[in-house]
Amino acid sequence: MEPRRIRDRSWFAPIVAVIGVISIGLLSLTFLGTQVSGVLSTVGNSIGGPYGPGTVSGAGDDAGGSDDGDGGDDGNDDGGDTSGEPGSNSGGIVTAIARDDLLIIKTGKLTLRVSGIDAAVADATARIDSLGGYVAGSDRSGTGREAVATLTFRVPAAQWDDAMTAMRALGSEVLLEHSTTEDVTAQVVDLGARIRNLQVTEQALQSIMDQATVIKDVLTVQAELTTIRGRIEQLASEKAHLEEQAAYSTLAVTFALEPAPVLVEQQAGYDPAAEVDEASASLVGILQRLATAGIWFGIVWLPVLAALAFVGGIGFLVARRLRGVAAGARG
Repeated sequence: MEPRRIRDRSWFAPIVAVIGVISIGLLSLTFLGTQVSGVLSTVGNSIGGPYGPGTVSGAGDDAGGSDDGDGGDDGNDDGGDTSGEPGSNSGGIVTAIARDDLLIIKTGKLTLRVSGIDAAVADATARIDSLGGYVAGSDRSGTGREAVATLTFRVPAAQWDDAMTAMRALGSEVLLEHSTTEDVTAQVVDLGARIRNLQVTEQALQSIMDQATVIKDVLTVQAELTTIRGRIEQLASEKAHLEEQAAYSTLAVTFALEPAPVLVEQQAGYDPAAEVDEASASLVGILQRLATAGIWFGIVWLPVLAALAFVGGIGFLVARRLRGVAAGARG
């Protein structure tokens, strides 16, 4: 009986080993099947790059990943620029926005000392016109040496540096120079994306509008379409304004006259004839005041004083008479 018990144990060990191998195989197939199904689920989908869909040229977009040689993609690319330019998307990722594509709003101010305002204004206008700009506004105030003129120019962004150099050359001295820049590239891109999204919504609503048969539904969709179209027009106006501001920079130039030398200013301020006229006017004024006082004294005060003297004389005589009577009565 003992040898038979040993043979039974020798059959038990292989069975356990086979069961273990089968279990491990099933677990491996389950894990690998999950990974493979995840990979297969992405086959044929467009692959988005770091800047959104279309920034990476996926293998599924082109048949077999081949290029027909004209520089463009054979398949449909939803977002990338595959206009056929050689080298575009060659590495699969579209490069960042080029510096020339940035939208920068530039604003500047200049205050210059000039010998003559009229000549400076004419010269500045001619130079800006030669650069493709124009006068957007003007203002002038003061007289004589205090006269000041301010011109507001719109200058093509590409000619900004040339315009600043040309304006500085007009003055003998630069009293003030200030400029600011504002990058609105992101705002314009965002507005463009929002406009496109609203246009898609508009098209969907228009399709619903075309299929609607109930008047209530037609009116509801029409109201939504009016709102969407108004929003599109508003965003398009904002986008166009930003693009125009970036295309033409604003430069305000103020011209002030150069100060006159002190000696010349003192000589210009002294006028003997004016001094004679002022002295004569003062003398005439004094005589007029004396004549006025004499007229008032002869017409008003002299009769009043005469009346007071008459009344006073009568009173004096009455008092003297009364004192004489009293003295005679005592004697």
